[in-house]
Amino acid sequence: MGDQKVRLRAMQAGDAGRVLAIYQAGIDTGHATFEAQAPDWPTFNAKYLPDCRLVALAGDAVAGWVGLTPVSSRAVYRGVAEHSIYIAPEARGMGVGRTLLAALVAQSEPAGFWTLQTSIFPENEASIRLHADHGFRVIGTREKIARMTYGPMAGQWRDTVIMERRSAIAGQD
Repeated sequence: MGDQKVRLRAMQAGDAGRVLAIYQAGIDTGHATFEAQAPDWPTFNAKYLPDCRLVALAGDAVAGWVGLTPVSSRAVYRGVAEHSIYIAPEARGMGVGRTLLAALVAQSEPAGFWTLQTSIFPENEASIRLHADHGFRVIGTREKIARMTYGPMAGQWRDTVIMERRSAIAGQD
């Protein structure tokens, strides 16, 4: 991917193969999610909201993606979403994550989201720093919240760091 400038666009169905491959590469690190396998496209597409679902392109290749999932079906939480962000292994350290997260923050407020949250394994220090740099704060650690079901850590309990970013629009009406 080299020194190519990263550009963003809305995620499209044609991105499915690459998006899911990047997701699986993140899963394979053992430090991205409790999921053992990336879902198929219909499941992924149903899970992630159409608003603020972006891919980063380096040249013509999808280098990363970000998407929102609702935290609840209750109307009072309509402006609260959890996000996922995944970067292709060959694009890590190139600013793709910074570009995607900045765009997500910028697009989320006009789309009506007042709180973005995420859950990160404490060992994923790069992701924690990335989020802190974009206005997310640590609100707590869920200790031994779940066990890994795959890989070298299968059966081990894992902690997650919960981070959130409150929008400037929260409480303005």
